[in-house]
Amino acid sequence: MTPGVTDLLSRLPGDPAIVHPLIALALAVTLYLVAGAIARFASPRLRHRCRALGEALAGHMRPILRHAIAALLMALAVAFRPMADFAHLILSAALALSLSLLAIHLLRSLAIPRLAVLPIALLLFVMVLSGSSGGFAPVADMLDGVGIGLGKRRVTLLGLVSMAAIGVALFAMVRLANRIVGRSITRAHGLDATQKLLAQKLAGIAIVVAAFFIGVDLLGIDLTAFTVFSGALGLAVGFGLQKTFGNLIAGIILLMDRSIKPGDVIVVGDSFGWVNKIGVRAVSVITRDGKEHLIPNENLMTQEVENWSYSDRNVRVRIPVGISFDSDLALAQELMLRAAQESPRVLRNPKPNVWLTAFGENRVEHDILVWISDPEGGVGNVKSDVLNRLWLLFRENGITIPYPQRVIHAPREHTLRQ
Repeated sequence: MTPGVTDLLSRLPGDPAIVHPLIALALAVTLYLVAGAIARFASPRLRHRCRALGEALAGHMRPILRHAIAALLMALAVAFRPMADFAHLILSAALALSLSLLAIHLLRSLAIPRLAVLPIALLLFVMVLSGSSGGFAPVADMLDGVGIGLGKRRVTLLGLVSMAAIGVALFAMVRLANRIVGRSITRAHGLDATQKLLAQKLAGIAIVVAAFFIGVDLLGIDLTAFTVFSGALGLAVGFGLQKTFGNLIAGIILLMDRSIKPGDVIVVGDSFGWVNKIGVRAVSVITRDGKEHLIPNENLMTQEVENWSYSDRNVRVRIPVGISFDSDLALAQELMLRAAQESPRVLRNPKPNVWLTAFGENRVEHDILVWISDPEGGVGNVKSDVLNRLWLLFRENGITIPYPQRVIHAPREHTLRQ
């Protein structure tokens, strides 16, 4: 502590053993209130300037900023108090509490389970409190003294706690980095939806790989110890995850060549619907029934796929209609065009058309050809709407639709003569 602050505190009336802790407690409360006021003022502006960070923290920006500022102010206050002083212990506890609350809000904003958050916060509180009071070494020695020997290595409680803390921290960093990068790519104006999705997946893979090597370095894992098993392990993993890696590479290829994109309407086997998303393992296709089909990426690479919106979203719908031979052919075709043009989903350009396709056994067969631009809305409802309108027009104008005719021959009766 500086001499000026020491002289000022020594001149205060009353017992220092009581006055100094009360001053430290009042100072901690004041600094926390100041931090809250600063966070209330700064968080909207920071959220506006760093939208990706604000969205990634999922509404926890203000409490995170408040506890971070409070921890900084508490650290400055702790630096001006002497060791072995109860007032210093109060400020150290306030500092530890601020850092623990900061860790809780930060980890909870990243959807880390509470069972992992609370032990990390408690460990952080004990470490900061004991470290700022000059007593972290005994705690570390106590944790390091509890362990068991496994061959030439010794596994201690301190090592397990450190490994768990580093694992949770790296997991949180990966989630935060994925959210920030993903939202930044989403708002990029120079990329279309497919390129954004591809960039997000490649960035996610790069972040996970970087976190793996950082974790190996922080934990001090010697990878050369696994050289004996690396060949057999790699072979086993290669065979076991062959389909998984195949689907991953297939998904990246689909995004790169843009043959299938989110929003496309596709037909794969018996599955018809629009692509909801392209995942690491499978493509999500939502059908008109509301069912979500998960089709492996490899299937889309090896099987025949109908993409109704690959180069053009316009799709032509064929609606067969038959009328009786004694109907007014020209009037019936005019009514077919009228019914098609009045349907709301039918495009005006390309315009609807009516073709006479054949003279059937008991009717004149036509095809009404209409175009729609939203195939994800289905084609059955378009046919239904056009046929309903046509039914009313036919009844108003005397156009009849013939019933199927069947000729039934009665079998001859045979008499048996005896």
